[in-house]
Amino acid sequence: MLNIDRRILAHFDFVTVVLLVPIIFLSGWLITEIHPMLGQKHLTYVIVGIGVFVTLFLLPVRRMFWMIPIFYWVSILLLLAVEFVGHARLGAKRWIEIPFIHFTLQPSELVKPAFVLMLAYLISRNPPERDGYRFKEFMKLSFFILLPFILIAKEPDLGTAVVLALLGYGILFLVGVHWKVWIGLGAVFLISLPLVYTQLHDYQRQRLVDFVSEKPSYHVEQSIIAIGSGGFTGKEKADATQTQMKFLPIASSDFIFAYVVERFGFLGALFLISLYSALIIHLLMLSTWASDYYTKVVSGGLSLLIFIYMSINIAMTMGLFPVVGVPLPMFSYGGSSFVNFMVLFAVMENLIAYKFRYLYDNVGKKSFV
Repeated sequence: MLNIDRRILAHFDFVTVVLLVPIIFLSGWLITEIHPMLGQKHLTYVIVGIGVFVTLFLLPVRRMFWMIPIFYWVSILLLLAVEFVGHARLGAKRWIEIPFIHFTLQPSELVKPAFVLMLAYLISRNPPERDGYRFKEFMKLSFFILLPFILIAKEPDLGTAVVLALLGYGILFLVGVHWKVWIGLGAVFLISLPLVYTQLHDYQRQRLVDFVSEKPSYHVEQSIIAIGSGGFTGKEKADATQTQMKFLPIASSDFIFAYVVERFGFLGALFLISLYSALIIHLLMLSTWASDYYTKVVSGGLSLLIFIYMSINIAMTMGLFPVVGVPLPMFSYGGSSFVNFMVLFAVMENLIAYKFRYLYDNVGKKSFV
């Protein structure tokens, strides 16, 4: 039987787990209601994710930091491989098919944990000055942010690319960048907007047109109807006709928040958003209190990633943001996104619990009294 030094458990962040459990449980329940077969697959993803979490938590992560650049550059190579051997679906080339086993890999999902860990690696080796990073250091870090952004946007997967850019520069904001750099970056962004628009694909421009037009797209219109029909307390499963009668598209993934409101009403939506908010604030507090940059960046990056995903997804379902393929974090159906979050949570918990490297030597030994 595996024994773990009690000092490790004393440092373990149980609050994060307590906040995650109801989110994961409610997700599985609703996905099963929408489509029982998808519910069974989602349960498999959850089990795999938990297995990944436990495995990574027990590894000596602090002794494996040297592997982070390898992980990052392998992810970049996979993104480059998409261009040459990628498998296209619905007009987008985002997947690589593994020969003989008929398994498809989406490198844009794999790059997210590698992206956060690489920023943690770089920042820990070159911490910011008291008043934040200056232009030279900022541009060096920007290279590692913009490289995957460009490769993913080219697939095209603008939603994931934008999420990565927001995440990367959000982490730099938390760590500290001189205010003059932010002013310059803002000016460049505003000036380049017309050029960015001309580089968009036709379907991406259409999404923007749908967003600013008086009448929303069919997906958003059905989502708004589902949200409105939920009322204050929601409906029974049989009465949630917008979803059960298949009027609401992609109800188990991109638009699952609309089903939450149709099923549980305003109170259900408030409960879910409150769970996410508590988790985001807690992770930000962990980042603020962290004594090392690895823990600071990973916990802060997780907080930002959950906030970005949640905000975009919920706003999208209500017609307040253009429709992009951004799931509700750890809630929408899908294995890649869930497992990636579990990877980052496992690394964060490992960094917190094993605050001192010698604690790795106490895993599997007789518990300390």
